[in-house]
Amino acid sequence: MTLHGLLASTISVLAFVLASLASLGLFVNPATLLWVVGLFSAGFGLGARNLINDFVSGLGFMFEDNFDVGEKIAVLEVEGVVEAVNLRTTSIRDPNGELVIVPNGDIRLIRNYSRGRFSATDVTIRIASSDLGVALPILEALSVEAVELLPNLLEPWRVISQSGVIAQETELTILARARFGRGAEMRTRLLALVHERLAEANVALAD
Repeated sequence: MTLHGLLASTISVLAFVLASLASLGLFVNPATLLWVVGLFSAGFGLGARNLINDFVSGLGFMFEDNFDVGEKIAVLEVEGVVEAVNLRTTSIRDPNGELVIVPNGDIRLIRNYSRGRFSATDVTIRIASSDLGVALPILEALSVEAVELLPNLLEPWRVISQSGVIAQETELTILARARFGRGAEMRTRLLALVHERLAEANVALAD
């Protein structure tokens, strides 16, 4: 969709320019026409650098394929779904429903949420520090088993302590990776599985 839109814009612009030159060529001497075109090009280049930059960037998008219509991206301070891409601008619909038009020349850093390899599925639990010796081996063994029990889990998870502090209660973070777009769903399933296995060992989760 993006490539088609950019090609259509490019063809339209070229067709307009060629038609205008052909029309002028019927009434103006070719040598004079070349001189006028050269002078116009120089003046246009100086006065429309931003416009030219937008068009050149649009041509770059044609071959790089960094994003497509319908994908969720973030550029500059705008985050939303791409609705249209033409040679000069990109139209993005933000979460509030507003349509934001971004000049292609301003697009430098692109974050494409629709082309991720995985979704982070981190879960934090708190247990009594006295239960750490029981809970950690259970969580480590379960991380391998969970890959079979939870099909959307990509690999065994890791268990860390973000704070590194052991008090009456210890906070543990389970770092897991799910298939892209399944992070929210997997978080609920992962929590349920962890709670079930710890409960079987009489390890209670703190509120």
